[in-house]
Amino acid sequence: MDKLVIHAGGYTFRGHFETADAPQTVAAFRKHLPYESQIVHVRWSGEGVWVPLGDTDFGVGYENHTSHPAPGHIILYPGGISETEILLAYGGVDFSSKMGQLAGNHFITITEGLENLKALGNKVLWEGAQPIRFEQA
Repeated sequence: MDKLVIHAGGYTFRGHFETADAPQTVAAFRKHLPYESQIVHVRWSGEGVWVPLGDTDFGVGYENHTSHPAPGHIILYPGGISETEILLAYGGVDFSSKMGQLAGNHFITITEGLENLKALGNKVLWEGAQPIRFEQA
């Protein structure tokens, strides 16, 4: 039940929810599955792509939060001093916004397809926004 599939920019990744460490974030996100949007390249954070969510409120606070997600980690920033967002790290990330450093809830870890993360990141960087879909496996 914690397994999921992520389709992004023509690539398929498999992973799992971090249910033990981020139970509220996982529960809030599951309510939206399957979740579809677009990813764009980050502006300040380094090697990552993100889903800008504006004022969307998932109703969660901080849990299992980090400013330095590893490649394949997906975090949810619940909003506050910057807009709500989902970020997928494909390389080195220092999670930030124009307001400064942020921390987001690490709630998904990609376990399969990691070899395609950099290609996805480069595709988004050079070709622009790409579709992303999260679904239960």
